[in-house]
Amino acid sequence: MAARLFRNARLVTMADPASIAPVERAAILAVDGRIAYAGPEAGLPATASDAETIDLEGRLVTPGLIDCHTHLVHGGDRAHEFELRLAGASYEEIARAGGGIVSTVTATRSAGEDGLLASALPRLDHLIAEGVTTVEVKSGYGLDLDSERAQLRAARRLANERKVTVSTSFLGAHALPTEFRDDRAGYLALVRDNMLPAIAAEGLADCVDAFCEAIAFSPDEVDGLFSAARRLGFKVRLHADQLSNLGGAALAARHGALSADHLEHTDEAGAAAMAAAGTVAVLLPGAFYFIRETRLPPVDLFRKHGTRIAIATDCNPGTSPLTSPLLVMNMAATLFRLTVAECLAGMTIHAAAALGLAGETGSIETGKWCDLAVWDVERPAELVYRMGFNPLAARYWRGE
Repeated sequence: MAARLFRNARLVTMADPASIAPVERAAILAVDGRIAYAGPEAGLPATASDAETIDLEGRLVTPGLIDCHTHLVHGGDRAHEFELRLAGASYEEIARAGGGIVSTVTATRSAGEDGLLASALPRLDHLIAEGVTTVEVKSGYGLDLDSERAQLRAARRLANERKVTVSTSFLGAHALPTEFRDDRAGYLALVRDNMLPAIAAEGLADCVDAFCEAIAFSPDEVDGLFSAARRLGFKVRLHADQLSNLGGAALAARHGALSADHLEHTDEAGAAAMAAAGTVAVLLPGAFYFIRETRLPPVDLFRKHGTRIAIATDCNPGTSPLTSPLLVMNMAATLFRLTVAECLAGMTIHAAAALGLAGETGSIETGKWCDLAVWDVERPAELVYRMGFNPLAARYWRGE
């Protein structure tokens, strides 16, 4: 067995999401990439004496960060549209001129799997450089079977190129492709009856996602898609209640979704339903900031009902071209008034729950993967307080 001992650490385990007080003079023993011990050095088992030892020199250690909602794999960018919006163009005007999601679909379809992988790696590297050890990646910019496959295959290949855990989500129900502009039922049937079984047969996705909104797909349409996905054994997640309250949070809860994401317009019934179902609320402050939203997600309702809160970059070319989890934590605190503990839990243990991975990662506990972020800071609050400053000293994925 390969054993590695990390000693002289100040340990924030996140085993209790509300507790961020460091365990002083702590140690972590990893065996074959999993944690065999985490706690005060005085309690180390005798077997630790045979392990390779790494002195962390009193640095703060947290679980590796988890970015649980990204669209990391896509073609092209939308910087020109950003300029047009700054000059006063509306989203509708840009879309009519061939911009918006249509432009990303066009670029994604033409990029090919290798091109998608090559363009995604620099974005992934930025996440890794700020302590991310697990990342979720969605499709949804191909909108035909071959292109959705290419996105998901490229996402899977990221894990071969970097030491990182990648969770994939099939987001075929993201938007209507132009060739189905006048045939919603036909496109939904294609996603449900053709794409879903093919993606399942190839094992390309861990979850199925959808965009439930007036500009995307209705609750009834999503309900039928999710029923089909669950029959195929998929877990589900949902883009919900971002621009209006269509009851997306409650719909996600009815299907036992791992998460519902965005949630600016979620009501109390939705928050309570999510808590009862164990569905995590994933808040995305980057998109809120970038599109100049004004309605805040109902954080107090989530707290009242005990709905777990995660946060993520939502890295995508149109509404959140963001690859900094540290900035996300600052945004979540300043824009949404999350506490430091909520921000850290939102990027670790609750983010793991949003991916169905809380039994494997997200906290520093015996039996879990040894995914660690080592920081040159005195207090956990510094990870949330600073902007444009990266204090990461080291990152370990499965003990390496």
